[in-house]
Amino acid sequence: MGGRQLPAGWTLEEIREVSGDREATPLGTDRVVMGWPAQGERLHAEIVLGFHGLCLVKAVNDDDWYMGSLNDDGSVTCWSVYGDLHEALRGL
Repeated sequence: MGGRQLPAGWTLEEIREVSGDREATPLGTDRVVMGWPAQGERLHAEIVLGFHGLCLVKAVNDDDWYMGSLNDDGSVTCWSVYGDLHEALRGL
């Protein structure tokens, strides 16, 4: 899988604390991510964070965070968007 990175200015411990998920983890970006609201639009992931079957995705050249489901094949289907990471983490 491609790069596993954290958002600038965030530690894994901070992400786990804000989300309430003690097992949150960065995931590889080498996966299919289908965007929202246009379900047919593929996003090119810069950062993917995993939370027990849910994901937050930051797309390349996009400041928004997309929330979605992690599918069995490793792809992500997004169904919501947030303007910043803190808001998205609280939305989990």
